[in-house]
Amino acid sequence: MMREKLRIAQVAPLAESVPPKLYGGTERVVSFLTEELVAMGHEVTLFASADSRTSAELVACCPQALRLKGQGVDELACTLVMLERVLERAQEFDVIHSHIDYLPFGLYRRAGVATLTTLHGRLDHPDLAKLYAEFCEMPVVAISEAQRQALPGAHWVGTVYHGLPPDCGRLNLRPEGYLAFLGRLSPEKRVESAIAVAQKTGIPLKIAAKVNDHECDYFDQQIRPLLDNPLIEFIGEIDDAQKNDFLGNARALLFMVDWPEPFGLAMIEAMACGTPVIARRCGSVPEVVDEGITGFVCDNDDEAVDAVARLATLSRRICREVFEERFTVSRMAQDYVRIYRHLLDASRGPEAHFSLDAAH
Repeated sequence: MMREKLRIAQVAPLAESVPPKLYGGTERVVSFLTEELVAMGHEVTLFASADSRTSAELVACCPQALRLKGQGVDELACTLVMLERVLERAQEFDVIHSHIDYLPFGLYRRAGVATLTTLHGRLDHPDLAKLYAEFCEMPVVAISEAQRQALPGAHWVGTVYHGLPPDCGRLNLRPEGYLAFLGRLSPEKRVESAIAVAQKTGIPLKIAAKVNDHECDYFDQQIRPLLDNPLIEFIGEIDDAQKNDFLGNARALLFMVDWPEPFGLAMIEAMACGTPVIARRCGSVPEVVDEGITGFVCDNDDEAVDAVARLATLSRRICREVFEERFTVSRMAQDYVRIYRHLLDASRGPEAHFSLDAAH
């Protein structure tokens, strides 16, 4: 017998639309989750920018994605107005699922409705331990086991890996043969490592990346000089339609991050196209990449060079099959619904503190 539908609020960041026009991992995940929950028959309300596209009820909290408005935008002010809209309607929902970090905790504590927060960023800042000790009753979800290790005292109710719709990528068994970099051009993403690997292997590298305003100096001083090489092609930001061809035609995705990566959406976007991943052993990478199956996990650039030479031992078809087994939006939405229902059950009983590790 089918259980009753849930009334769910999804609270998205306002920096990008849902889904984003170009770069925006969190907003993309919120979009996938929202649409899948609607398809499952749940009643979903999305709080996001007005230029978002959704089959859920959209509550427009600013005219357009804040990044599109350029400088002079007070993102905090806009977000607080959005939270007021959420709280005005709180009693209409069974659960409020937030994706804007810890900012609403003080308000959610008084909302009188079940809340859940997915933490999408790094959690190793020393001040966070004190904050999560204060809000120790706030249920939070991690997007990898590695991410949650930085805050063992938080009220973790599960780990839910990101998921994508199956049609986000198409299996490509005949790639063009270049290496790919996809993401932001920031120091922790280590595009210079990807460039070094391409130069040492003699294989072209295509870079599809966003440059944030505050990272322009880094790009101009550290990266732009490295682009003056016939093997290296800088494309810039790309949209979803371009991404499928970009990743599908690549021999491998180079994901040479040097920070505690919370998840790494680009890795599963590549797997959806059958493209293996060569990644540095940081954060979630060993959880997402199945060594010798969907790619190789490396400790340095030289190991990545060796991994490129072993790409022929991997099956692109199996990469796609692993994506379908582990990283679909259907699995992600079912994991979240399971947590929503446990939150509601716990709120009705004497014991409200529980943990449900949905990713396992």
